[in-house]
Amino acid sequence: MIAIVDYGAGNLNSVKKAFDYLGAEVVLTDQPETVAAASKIVLPGVGHFSSLRALEATGLRKALIQNASAGKPFLGICLGMQWLFQGSEECRDVAGAALFPGKCQQFPSDVKSPHVGWNSLTVQNRSRLFRGVAQDSFVYYTHSFYAPVVTETAAASEYGLWFAGAVELGNIFGVQFHPEKSGDVGLAILKNFCEV
Repeated sequence: MIAIVDYGAGNLNSVKKAFDYLGAEVVLTDQPETVAAASKIVLPGVGHFSSLRALEATGLRKALIQNASAGKPFLGICLGMQWLFQGSEECRDVAGAALFPGKCQQFPSDVKSPHVGWNSLTVQNRSRLFRGVAQDSFVYYTHSFYAPVVTETAAASEYGLWFAGAVELGNIFGVQFHPEKSGDVGLAILKNFCEV
């Protein structure tokens, strides 16, 4: 069972529908106990980084970090990926999980923000999440803040600068784009997550 975490800031139904289409068993939950019982975890999210404050209040933050650290497959989507870093300049008083180094920054003023629409991915060959996904495949983004390119970057995109489109370290995965809105490429990525 895949637990899709509900903390009041996610595009939960479209994420659930994508997994349903793939035949995965999923449950929407705001309960730490359900997260602990799941075989895999998905943390979606849209909006302001401050909405992640709700994870602390519900006990979900501790449950997510414990289970990810224990080896359970974990996928952060959009805001959920940004949470995997140390934090974001968007809301400095909310800490990220610090599973990846660095903080998310706002796009430079010389590009239109938010970054909305289709953009190509430069995929790293070592990635399990992108197994079978062609180089320069297009995915759908909508975000104003970006995660830095780090050693664990699985795919990068360019929009005024290079940023991490996806990260991967062992059982922990994150995608800045929305796979549930990225057509066949997005479904292939979610299918790969189901199979890790």
